[in-house]
Amino acid sequence: MLDAWKQYYYDLKVKNNIYLILIWRFILLMFLFTVCRILFYLLNSGYYTNLTFAGMMRIMKGGLAFDTTAILYTNILYIILLLLPFTFRYNNIYQTILKYLFFVTNGIALLANCGDFIYFQFTLRRTTASVFSEFKHETNIGSLLPKFMVDYWYVVLIWIVLVTILVFAYGKITKSNIAKGWKGHLVYFVNGTALLLLFSYLMVGGLRGGFRHSTRPITLSNAGQYISEPLEAAIVLNTPFAIYRTLSKKALIKIDYYKSDEELSKVFTPLHTPQVKSTLKKQNVVIFILESFGREYFGSYNPNLEDGKYKGYTPFLDSLITQSLMYRNSFCNGRKSIDAMPSVLASIPMMVEPYFLTSYSGNKINSIASVLRSEGYQTAFFHGAPNGSMGFQAFANVAGFKEYYGMDDYPNSKDFDGMWGVWDEEFFQYFAGKLNEFKQPFCAAIFSVSSHHPFKVPKRYEGKFDKGTLPIHQCIGYTDYSLKRFFETASRMPWFDSTLFVITNDHANQPYHPEFKTNIGIFAGPFIMYKPDGSLKGVSNDLVEQIDIMPSILGYLNYDKPFVAFGRNIFDSKQEPFVISYASSTYQLLMGNYVYLNNGLNETGFYDYKNDILLTNNLMGKFPEIEAKMEAKLKAIIQQYNNRMIEDKLTAEK
Repeated sequence: MLDAWKQYYYDLKVKNNIYLILIWRFILLMFLFTVCRILFYLLNSGYYTNLTFAGMMRIMKGGLAFDTTAILYTNILYIILLLLPFTFRYNNIYQTILKYLFFVTNGIALLANCGDFIYFQFTLRRTTASVFSEFKHETNIGSLLPKFMVDYWYVVLIWIVLVTILVFAYGKITKSNIAKGWKGHLVYFVNGTALLLLFSYLMVGGLRGGFRHSTRPITLSNAGQYISEPLEAAIVLNTPFAIYRTLSKKALIKIDYYKSDEELSKVFTPLHTPQVKSTLKKQNVVIFILESFGREYFGSYNPNLEDGKYKGYTPFLDSLITQSLMYRNSFCNGRKSIDAMPSVLASIPMMVEPYFLTSYSGNKINSIASVLRSEGYQTAFFHGAPNGSMGFQAFANVAGFKEYYGMDDYPNSKDFDGMWGVWDEEFFQYFAGKLNEFKQPFCAAIFSVSSHHPFKVPKRYEGKFDKGTLPIHQCIGYTDYSLKRFFETASRMPWFDSTLFVITNDHANQPYHPEFKTNIGIFAGPFIMYKPDGSLKGVSNDLVEQIDIMPSILGYLNYDKPFVAFGRNIFDSKQEPFVISYASSTYQLLMGNYVYLNNGLNETGFYDYKNDILLTNNLMGKFPEIEAKMEAKLKAIIQQYNNRMIEDKLTAEK
């Protein structure tokens, strides 16, 4: 037994033990991926004339996280086989197999990186998994490849040099030899298993991009956190990562339901071109995106619920609504937090896949922040979770918010809720204080955190808020109270009266009543506009959705330049109300009293949702004219969305 421990200690301590070897080989790959990033920039520097040295350093630092994930995905089999806690891993044949596995997998990964040195110039984005479907029907690939290799011989040469370095360095990092006659396999197995578990834990963090439970696995959109212009995301990323992260994602395809742009635009266009020149009202804009605040939780939204006895869990917001413009038939465009930011702030709905997760997340977009920033507004985004959580910081940067404030910037760590971020009450007060420091006019958005699983409230408030029938109800009450405290504080500040407040949610959560469990009810969310001077008041029964927020704010401010938004300006009576959503592989379009369902190929349902709130009576085929009109509208929306995403036409710039 003593000999076993001595050998195991030797195996760990010697300079070239198997665990240090793995670490050094990982560092080697990180070096080669970094070289690829530098070469990618140098060979495409003409696209990055505005990139500064400081910006490049930020990009290089940010790229390390994406390289880590890509390298771990590429080598996951190699790492597991190398770390199996059995002595046969030292066998020469076994090691030879591992060596060639390492060469082949990483050689292909480096080839993918090198390929984008040139292919980027045609697509202006990193290659994604869609490349496999794009070229699967090409019959002349065999003849084209040799031509490409000749035309771009220097890229082939670069790849050969990189692989040569890989092979040469691999041989220099050698393994230790297990002592002959070594015994004590049980000890070796136990300790080897412990180290395998440790490395597995580290791998999980590397694959996800962090260890925090609030961290979603990093994806293409996270590159936005490190850039100043959309095209710079291609430098931050690497091609293997872009392919891995989009393997299971449905690629968009170009649509030609309508043969001409003119015909298409007559049915639907996201290009807003105000016809009347006017002076911009430089009012401040504050947008609240409330975590999980489904419309079901409001008393004022549900006056007939439970035979008129329902009071809800938002007493403050219900009182504020009496002084606001409120839309009863208001909806979210998605079911996840990551769906909300593009919908609310940039008027980009969730269609098939969340915008964050698509290969088009690096497209140039316009948002409420980028538009108003160009008009001299100070712009900032606030989220009480750790900076970078959910990819919000990355999107905020891409969307044009100049400043970002998260838990990392918050001054008191004692206000951390132990799970997601800073308690809403304290963070809302911090938000008010920061706004008071801003130069007017400003545009700021905040995403709350407290009304979330595990549905806790601060200990000092336990028992204060109605627990209702679901765990989330007391958290809704707490965040509602936090909003009350915010408005009490903000109302004493000089910017308050000249500010437009918009209140919505990210998505609904935990429905109790059956009408909020239907395909429509699960998207129900609030839409509230409040102006302290009382100039915006009333109740509307028109349809409204999250993607209407951006164009409606711009409409309210008299913004008169072209912009792209898939929603409508609620202050323009000429724009027909509709609501678009996507769930369970089905598009849903609401217009008037009806909801039209289509799976992308055929109509699957048609309901009178206002009179049949539980959607029990499928009227498909009974109203052919209305159904045809809604089908035409839906197809136009899909065509505009798909084609503009693919062609990177999400702004009004030509």
